[in-house]
Amino acid sequence: MAKGFNSRGRGGMGMPNMNMMKKAQQMQAEMQRTQAELEQKNYTATAAGGMVTAVVSGKRQIVSLEIKPEIVDPEDVEMLQDAVLAAVNEAFRAVDDDLTESMNRLTNGMNLSGFGL
Repeated sequence: MAKGFNSRGRGGMGMPNMNMMKKAQQMQAEMQRTQAELEQKNYTATAAGGMVTAVVSGKRQIVSLEIKPEIVDPEDVEMLQDAVLAAVNEAFRAVDDDLTESMNRLTNGMNLSGFGL
């Protein structure tokens, strides 16, 4: 028998590779469960001192947008537009932060960006 090979023609790393593969599959399943849970959550953010409130889902869809009448000024539409953008973008950031934090917890901070995460 050739040195470094077992009777099945594999290198001496057959068992550790299987364990590693199983752990990777378990981690992937847990990550998918976590992502599904996060997609069910809603994230809320406000802007302009609470005058604009945006709620987005974990699927990154706007669920609701509340604009208090006091902020509506026909002479300053740009300020209202900025407040809406700020609230929506902050809510989306909260989704991303929650996803990143959850994935880091699962992977112990390993960089898995090459795996589409």
